[in-house]
Amino acid sequence: MAIDTTIYVRPQSGISAYLDWLQMLTGAGLILFMWSHMILVASVNLGVGAMNTLAKFFEDYYMAQVGGPMIGITFLLHFALAARKVPFRTEQQSTIWKHSKMLHHKDTWLWMVQAVTAMIILIMGAIHMWTVLTDLPITAQKSAARIQGGFWLVFYLILLPMVELHVGIGFYRIAVKWGFIKRKTRHGFDGFENILTMIFIAIGLITIVRFMLIKV
Repeated sequence: MAIDTTIYVRPQSGISAYLDWLQMLTGAGLILFMWSHMILVASVNLGVGAMNTLAKFFEDYYMAQVGGPMIGITFLLHFALAARKVPFRTEQQSTIWKHSKMLHHKDTWLWMVQAVTAMIILIMGAIHMWTVLTDLPITAQKSAARIQGGFWLVFYLILLPMVELHVGIGFYRIAVKWGFIKRKTRHGFDGFENILTMIFIAIGLITIVRFMLIKV
């Protein structure tokens, strides 16, 4: 008697597919925001006046007062959508860890790094946003005083690489999952993403040093 070895895969539901699209869109939006945010904060390297002028422009047109909470909501929505696939139970975490070691699959390890950094960013990012948005207006002097306080220096030295790793991996995984890059170009794109991540980490470190040197 013949044995049917066909594997039946349950098709993705319409709601699940919609939520995946929403997760991708919120993730892409947050990636663009984080890169823009890094560049805007790094304007302090051109001078204190440069950053203060940009910050005043955003606040005069209520981009900080309205945009800040909107980014916070998008941030929480993206986390809630991504959390659907994150193993929170101990046995689930143990299983995926064993499978990752067994498969030796790079993209699986990248997903694990992204999941861990997401948990760290959820807490530290919320603290950062609350601290900044409850102490408007934003100025280079305020940012410098905060970083020179000691605790915040360590805080941002941890948060910076966590954010850039998460964003960089997210950029790569969106491009792969949604077919923006093909298998034959994946290796080159991966290298480009690594370089981009290191560039933004370097910009962030240079900016932190600049804040440390500002007289407050």
